[in-house]
Amino acid sequence: MTSGDRRGRHGAALVAAVLAGLMVLTGCASLPESSAPQALGTINRAPTSEGPTPPISGRDPDLLLGDFLTASADPTNKHAAARQYMAPETAAGWNDEASTTIVDDRPDTLRESRSGDKASYVLRARKVGELAGDGGYRATEGTLENKIEMSKIDGEWRITELPPGVVMDNDAFVKSYHRYLLHYIDPSNSLVVPDPRWISVPRSQLTEQLIGMLAEGPQSTIAPVVRNPLAQPVSLRGPITKANNEPGDVGVGIGGVRIDFAGLGALGQRERELLAAQVVLTLSGADILGPYVLLADGKPLDDRYTNGWSVADVDQYSASAPGQNRIGLHALRNGTLVQITPDGIVTPSGSFGEATNLQSIGISADGQFVAAVADSGKPAPEPARTLLIGNYGAKAFAVAEGASIARPSWTSDGGAAWTVIDGDRVIRAVTDRATGNVSTEDVDISALFEGAGVPRPPISEVVVSRTGVRAALIADGKVYVAVVERRPDGKYALTSPLPLALGLSSRAVSLSWVTGDTIMVAREGNVDPVFTVSIDGSQFSAVTSQNLTPPVRVVTAAPATQYVADSRAVLQLQTADPTRNDRFWREVPGLTGEQVVPVLPS
Repeated sequence: MTSGDRRGRHGAALVAAVLAGLMVLTGCASLPESSAPQALGTINRAPTSEGPTPPISGRDPDLLLGDFLTASADPTNKHAAARQYMAPETAAGWNDEASTTIVDDRPDTLRESRSGDKASYVLRARKVGELAGDGGYRATEGTLENKIEMSKIDGEWRITELPPGVVMDNDAFVKSYHRYLLHYIDPSNSLVVPDPRWISVPRSQLTEQLIGMLAEGPQSTIAPVVRNPLAQPVSLRGPITKANNEPGDVGVGIGGVRIDFAGLGALGQRERELLAAQVVLTLSGADILGPYVLLADGKPLDDRYTNGWSVADVDQYSASAPGQNRIGLHALRNGTLVQITPDGIVTPSGSFGEATNLQSIGISADGQFVAAVADSGKPAPEPARTLLIGNYGAKAFAVAEGASIARPSWTSDGGAAWTVIDGDRVIRAVTDRATGNVSTEDVDISALFEGAGVPRPPISEVVVSRTGVRAALIADGKVYVAVVERRPDGKYALTSPLPLALGLSSRAVSLSWVTGDTIMVAREGNVDPVFTVSIDGSQFSAVTSQNLTPPVRVVTAAPATQYVADSRAVLQLQTADPTRNDRFWREVPGLTGEQVVPVLPS
């Protein structure tokens, strides 16, 4: 797999980092103050001392081909396990970096011909994903057909001709690879942004692998809109060790992590906190336990954390941290905004509590601003919908009209509400907190429709993530995630659309962000009407339908709570037994009826 221009530019630096990483296994117990900085980078997947299991002797060609596909899931030492199944000259010339394709099931091996010492097969399977050189996953669809030529060599069948690239079935993929989240910094320097990668590496090398990948930078799709505190000139002063400076098995079990960085002298306290958040949340998310002792030129990165950082010390930088929902559950009931409190249902003052014609609504994370879509009451051909903006508990003002207006969603800072007008026009309603003035501006969506496999109008929903870096959308009933770019002129654009949940048998109707890397979706029909999908499309999981009465009309979610509206009521997802993941939906008291809609802050 090609690694891209960015990785190519730092190739030499990465070799130095490899050596630095491997020093952990043989190096000294202390770090000299005079250590020369060593570039951050990744670790090569070295072969194990035992080496890969050799092919079974006397294996028939079709069975040997199946064994080869299983071995292809192991990337160690340039897929050394898979190369054993090839003739020597074929193994030497096979380009395993050309591509990596994941297929749904074990491919069919269809024999085209076999005579004497020659055999020809066609591999046929349904594609589900592709893995890039940096570990990035992209959901795909279509049929793979590869022709494989085999010959008997010294009495054993071996592959003599095959296309470049690696093919593996999904079961083998998830056994060999694991999904981890790298973290980078959002444009406002206030939150970390997840960047999912699939990695196959021994646990003892995972810490160094993740730190090296962090330094290499984010995937190209989000690179223009995030910052990387670990970018050059930051480097390592020596090997990564356990918290007490002992080498070996870093990240395996308890013992913590110690990392000494160089090149951080110019960073202030805020920048150092962001770097710590990037490192700590990346490692903790991979179940690499702290404390995380982070140093700058041999001294504590921050004097407040001389004994190491914990997840709690940087949790404020995570958009998925508990407590992000500070205003609680609201709902639309009979066209009116209401709040659900421990003492019952309360109707707020102001326009939104007085209205009886609201169709959908979005509330800012701090609860100060509301954006609502109202029935205009105008006869055709006048616009049937009006977008209203106002302070919570105060008067609302009309800012836009259209034949249809999608459910609004707010950016995490409450600065703008996003929505879709007439299925083909995405707008931002920007609120000036100092003056209270609201202005609308179009979002450039032209890049969404360029190329193959891209969205098609109409767009029925756009929801910006809590980090502001991505937006989830439903276009023509299908689910996508796009990147939110702010152009030099201050205007916004949606770019780099990635399809999610490919192959759905019914149309998506509503979606909401659960965490920074997971989206909850409601779709038409009775079969798995609610599901979650990761932002790279690699993980699809049906959510229990127990107690639901489809169709499910709306879903709204937060890290700690998820709600839906089905044909009869609003329901909250419950967990009866966390040890068994025994989940069910439970009605929210007072929120029954076909037109009731749950509302969580955006």
